[in-house]
Amino acid sequence: MAVRLTGTAAEEILDRWLGQLSAVRGRAGGTVSAYRRDVGGFLEFLAEHRGAPASLKALGRVEGTDIRAWMALRRSQGCTSRSMARSLSAVKSFFRWLADEEDLDASAVLAARAPRFKPGLPRPISAKDANSLIENLENGPEPAWIGARNAALVTLLYGCGLRISEALDLRQGDSPLPEVIRISGKGGRQRLVPVLPLVRNAVQRYLELCPHPRRKDGALFLGHRGGPLNPRLARKAIECARIQTGLPAGTSPHTMRHAFATHLLAAGGDLRTIQELLGHASLSTTQIYTSIDQTRLMEVYRSAHPRA
Repeated sequence: MAVRLTGTAAEEILDRWLGQLSAVRGRAGGTVSAYRRDVGGFLEFLAEHRGAPASLKALGRVEGTDIRAWMALRRSQGCTSRSMARSLSAVKSFFRWLADEEDLDASAVLAARAPRFKPGLPRPISAKDANSLIENLENGPEPAWIGARNAALVTLLYGCGLRISEALDLRQGDSPLPEVIRISGKGGRQRLVPVLPLVRNAVQRYLELCPHPRRKDGALFLGHRGGPLNPRLARKAIECARIQTGLPAGTSPHTMRHAFATHLLAAGGDLRTIQELLGHASLSTTQIYTSIDQTRLMEVYRSAHPRA
């Protein structure tokens, strides 16, 4: 749902910031959309709260009480602490940019504290369940080429640890996939990812069955009518396969990326290498997978040790 801003000034300012994020900082389309939603929502609130359009002058007068009132409204609407923290982070980024570009006083916004929350651990699935999911996708009720496409996509996510957006950004000119592919991830960060023969074979099988014409600059994964595959349809296919195979609720394309990292760590992979393969900017982001490993270790210990 598109955010409707009150006043063209606010819309122009927001568009200028988002344009810079996309063009200069290389932020992904999904990130830019999330920022538009979060900051646009705040600007709409501010216009209603103040009873006037959110002009540049009005933005320079934002106070801590405005931020607290906005967060209280979000809380009353059922917004979680994690979501509120993310939205506040986006608003702070926007005001930090305003301070640099327009010499605006953003101290009140930047001093606002996000609600505390305990980060949840990713929920990867086992290697056996990952294979079951892929088999179910390949043998689904859809035409053979769509089943092969879905299986190839999930095999790529699991075998290479890609984000769904990174996989769908691949072009047909990238095929047949080489032993190593260059991926452009969040923030425009480039990384090299090895491609297993199993992954290359799955993608090649899909392409051989695909009925649509090949174009080097066209998307590698195509939808039913030959256009780029919509990520929403990919998630829907995985959800249907999840239900049929009895996998946990919440299993999604990103679950396969978590499984990739967790299984590498369990097999003896070091954190630095896994960080490089995932394209994480910080090692602290990758370290969350050590918590998963320790959690599973304790579960096995408690269930198996005679004195536990």
